[in-house]
Amino acid sequence: MSRLVVISNRVADPRKPAAGGLAVALGESLQQSGGLWFGWSGTVVEGGPSGEGELHRQQAGKVTLATIDLSREDHDSYYLGYSNDVLWPVFHNRLDLAHFDAGFIGGYRRVNQLFARKLLPLLKPDDVIWVHDYHLIPLAAELRAMGCRQRIGFFLHIPLPPQIIMAAIPQHEWLVRSLFAYDLIGLQSHQDREHFDRYVVDEAHGTAQAGDMYQAYGQSVRCSAFPIGIDVDEFMELTHAKEAQEMCQTMRREYSQRRLMIGIDRLDYSKGIPHRVRAFRELLAHYPENRRSATLIQIASPTRETVDAYGDIRRELESLCGAINGDYGELDWMPVRYIHRMVARKRVPGLCRAAAVGLVTPLRDGMNLVAKEYVAAQDPADPGVLVLSRFAGAAEQLKEALLVNPYDTHGTAEVMQQALQMPLEERRHRHQKLLQRIREHDVHWWRSAFLAALAETVQVTD
Repeated sequence: MSRLVVISNRVADPRKPAAGGLAVALGESLQQSGGLWFGWSGTVVEGGPSGEGELHRQQAGKVTLATIDLSREDHDSYYLGYSNDVLWPVFHNRLDLAHFDAGFIGGYRRVNQLFARKLLPLLKPDDVIWVHDYHLIPLAAELRAMGCRQRIGFFLHIPLPPQIIMAAIPQHEWLVRSLFAYDLIGLQSHQDREHFDRYVVDEAHGTAQAGDMYQAYGQSVRCSAFPIGIDVDEFMELTHAKEAQEMCQTMRREYSQRRLMIGIDRLDYSKGIPHRVRAFRELLAHYPENRRSATLIQIASPTRETVDAYGDIRRELESLCGAINGDYGELDWMPVRYIHRMVARKRVPGLCRAAAVGLVTPLRDGMNLVAKEYVAAQDPADPGVLVLSRFAGAAEQLKEALLVNPYDTHGTAEVMQQALQMPLEERRHRHQKLLQRIREHDVHWWRSAFLAALAETVQVTD
């Protein structure tokens, strides 16, 4: 059996419960092959460019965890700069928030070269390499330039934008050309693959061939959709565990006279949280029977708080929630409960189970696993209703959810009302179908399908 080598920006110990379903799923294959997981240590050291960053190794069962430190300069240009101030906003269709600083790309290239240089001596001839996400798009090209001939796959966890949006990146051709150094590119949705198709054909003047193969820049690559899932059984076990049950009982006791609607997100401009809160205000304004009845609990965990755009959205959200509570609240009823902090993973299933409506309404998202977690947490005898943005990758699979356009405030409010009024029989039917879908394409299917496709893909280096 070939050894699996996983490369990602951050590394997780797959044995720890806090690692989450993705780390556990990858950990299964890593443990089978005695694999290697390589990435940034999370440590930033003061000084100039990393050059030869220090390599750290530790064992996690049969898995070797190998990490390197980054200098302040590299971290700021590679991670904060190019990855999160260029690629993140552009790939989420927010050109207005992108900062095309000419200095960022130098750090991005430098760190990918550093990763390649430190990883190469650790590789074995028959390793299978799996690179993850937008931080490391050019890694395969750097490895190939250093003589690496192993099979290399890449999975993009965030959405791939349309051709015209992608072309706004000053170095977009170099970025897409770098992808052709991989043997297999995995994307979250068929729409993402269509965006790749259009770029290759119309922008790179390449060709789409049989078997999801594409040719451009004198190279070939296979590109397919592999929608990521969750570990359904693991999340259901969490739902029935003590912490989740206590959370569910507490919420139902404290809100015994209310219908709970819940949103669980990182405080990110891609999640559409202010749009969701405005739609809830519209619900209260146009369907007054929900006053003193419906309560929105919005959890927005902190993220990248040093970036101006995140401070702006936090202030906007706090103002919106305060205005709604001021306009509609009563002494014994607060319409919106806004929580700006992390909620322990063990409690999340309890929150989901207690909510009559789950609101997952991003403006753009690669997949959004909260939607699938909400479905898995429900009581099949009396399930809640999932309201899902059509712009989340999950919408391609979860067709029995109530799909909304989060930019349409009034339309989203109407769908919220439909969810609150949905008869039990219809709720059960929709939930049964949704549960079937997330079971068919869970995180284990995703891992196996990608690795099987990588194994059968003709290598670009052959």
